[in-house]
Amino acid sequence: MERTGTAAVIFDLDGTLVLTEARQRSVWRAFFDHHGIAADDTLLHSVTGRRGRDSLAELAHLFPGRQLDDLHGELEGFDSREPLGPVEVVPGAVELVRRLHSKSVPLGLVTSAGCAYALKVLDEVGLAGMLAAMVTAEDVTVGKPDPQGYLAACSQLGVAPGSAVGVEDSRAGVAAVKAAGMWCLAVTTTFSAVLLSGADRVVADFTGLDEIR
Repeated sequence: MERTGTAAVIFDLDGTLVLTEARQRSVWRAFFDHHGIAADDTLLHSVTGRRGRDSLAELAHLFPGRQLDDLHGELEGFDSREPLGPVEVVPGAVELVRRLHSKSVPLGLVTSAGCAYALKVLDEVGLAGMLAAMVTAEDVTVGKPDPQGYLAACSQLGVAPGSAVGVEDSRAGVAAVKAAGMWCLAVTTTFSAVLLSGADRVVADFTGLDEIR
């Protein structure tokens, strides 16, 4: 599964291990609609795979006179009201994680979601306890595309970023992995292969994936 030189594999969550990006977009669309903002694909793409707080900070011009903390609390309210529903896994993702774990490859998670949500999803898909490092939205001061989360995960695992692989589905995620100096595998569950061209390898899903690199 892993080639010599791959010291660890670090996964994103939404859109990479589980097909939940549609739910996240639904939350954002409801939030934008509430504020009378037309949520076109360009706007929704700009927030996909990122922490809500970071996206809102960049979109402050759309909410004149509003404080970031208030907006973020409002967004979290929309998120809490959107049902999670049955979690659908990306084809081959669970099998990939389990195979790597069985080979004692150190595994980690870097997600723009909160810790409670991440733990719930991992437990639901049967991957709880297999990831030795976990970095969530609460653990960083700035999220993807900044590399802080991936660098923190590498530090937790005790590996050099240059020998680790990051697995992502979004443009912001790919940018974060590459900025950390890591090798990047991207899956086209959310963005097209063209938009993920910054990754070192792009796949449709993880079905039958025999090698990471």
